[in-house]
Amino acid sequence: MRNSEVADVLYGVADILEMQNVQFKPNAYRKAARSVEESPKDINEVLRSSGKEGLKKNFPGVGESIAEKIEEIVTTGKLRYYDELKKKFPKHLFGLMEIRGLGPKRIKLLYDKLKISNVKQLEAAVRKHRISKLETFGEKSEEDISKGIELFKMGRERMLLGYALPTALEIENRLRRLKFVKSVSAAGSLRRRKETIGDVDILAASSSADKVMSFFTEMGDVSRVLAKGATKSSVILKSGLQIDLRVVDSSSYGAALQYFTGSKEHNIKVRELAMKKGLKINEYGVFKLKGNKKIAGRTEQEVYKALGMGCPEPEMRENRGEVEAALMHRLPEIISYGSIKGDFHTHTRHSDGSDSIEEMAAAAKKLGYEYIAITDHSKSMRIARGLSEQEMLEHVKRIKAVDRKVGGIKVLAGSEVDILPNGELDYSDDLLKKFDVVVASVHSRFKSSREEMTKRIVKALQNPYIDILSHPTGRLIGKREPYEVDLKEVFEAAAKNRVYLEINSHPERSDLSDTNAMEAKKHGCKFVINTDAHSTTGLGYMQLGVSISRRAWLTSKDVINASPARQLMKLFKRIKN
Repeated sequence: MRNSEVADVLYGVADILEMQNVQFKPNAYRKAARSVEESPKDINEVLRSSGKEGLKKNFPGVGESIAEKIEEIVTTGKLRYYDELKKKFPKHLFGLMEIRGLGPKRIKLLYDKLKISNVKQLEAAVRKHRISKLETFGEKSEEDISKGIELFKMGRERMLLGYALPTALEIENRLRRLKFVKSVSAAGSLRRRKETIGDVDILAASSSADKVMSFFTEMGDVSRVLAKGATKSSVILKSGLQIDLRVVDSSSYGAALQYFTGSKEHNIKVRELAMKKGLKINEYGVFKLKGNKKIAGRTEQEVYKALGMGCPEPEMRENRGEVEAALMHRLPEIISYGSIKGDFHTHTRHSDGSDSIEEMAAAAKKLGYEYIAITDHSKSMRIARGLSEQEMLEHVKRIKAVDRKVGGIKVLAGSEVDILPNGELDYSDDLLKKFDVVVASVHSRFKSSREEMTKRIVKALQNPYIDILSHPTGRLIGKREPYEVDLKEVFEAAAKNRVYLEINSHPERSDLSDTNAMEAKKHGCKFVINTDAHSTTGLGYMQLGVSISRRAWLTSKDVINASPARQLMKLFKRIKN
């Protein structure tokens, strides 16, 4: 059992208990589920090596009762308690949990009043305006549920990059270890690191395609083989992810990789350029129109060179000017995946995180970082156990004590401070000036008008103590649309007040998006790539933020946390040596 599978069961128990109006227990199960889900420790190994006591010790929030249930889940693959709870409700009812705006209590109410137990019935009730007539719902709630259904449908068609990428890379590595595979790479939208993807495409070079296909279709995590051919096979994994594998000869590997990486618009532009030069380009190579002589195809660099171009990085291939830049050999040196020196947005168990300050610092150090900022929530974020001013003063002392204690990494004291509806920050200036780093965010009134939200954020950006504007559009992909705001005004205010814009790496946020970051750069903005990590595992999201930055054509000079620790004093107003 994977940690995520165990967590899903615990989350399910919490949801049903909440439907039954049970007090306290739902929160206990959710806390335990989050701890298991986000921990880097394999729950199977912990249970094998130290039993239930190990579960309680290694996963905060797991007590004796939940430890017993986890042991049952891991050893049997199911939980009788959960199965008994589920019998009290229709089996499709729990699918409604994926609809934004519906929690357990609302789902129970819809079932009790309207007998709605699945998404299809919910959609029908929305069309007939039956939900708006219910007490505690109304027209606005019905409208929000309608939008939630549409977002749910979009999310079912495409998967978040952050959730598909680890699996794709694992399979890529399995294939790479095979002696009869010479080269292998993911292709398609995943290689271009788009924020959402459809299926995963993988390309391999081998002279033993039959062996590659046999290995691929017989992997242990394959649920169903959709097709097995001489050069192409498709499988569905137990996770539900579809993987398509193509095998080509090494002499055509570069051409095939270029072709199947895309994007469609980029490839059209490249083919048009080839035609003008008396060439044709396809997945087999680059050929002269006269005589059909093959002149390139073994590597991507070779393919682009044959067209008189530099080789654009995969993330840039969206027909946004990269072909023209490549022809002039003026492609920017975009930020690399190994450039990041630290993280300015992380949470600990002192607000809504699951690990301690020391554990977060140690994990960041292990990643090779030179610094990490601990930025737990301010007092208005009650749902995230935000800290009062007095509690935060004590917290700052704890962070600074850890900074003095640990070696090899600088631990900065900060906070993710709410931007209040009036544009003020959630803490007094007297407290704000004590932080090394202030990350400011909107966490409320997402339905404000464009004018109200713009005025709110622009006013906050004028506060002399704000350093970073976090997840600037407030979106959650497939769950919540961005709030209405004039980004041009926000970008101009951020640049003027020297406030850095965050590229939030969490898979569901990816905020700023690549297109918004590209536009912000035109207004003179600088950026930080943060994870918003709520656990040590969450620090690993950083690579997704780098992907966004690369798609936005950002260089290391554009990204503040590509700078070493010794430069932080120049980049932040209150950081001391």
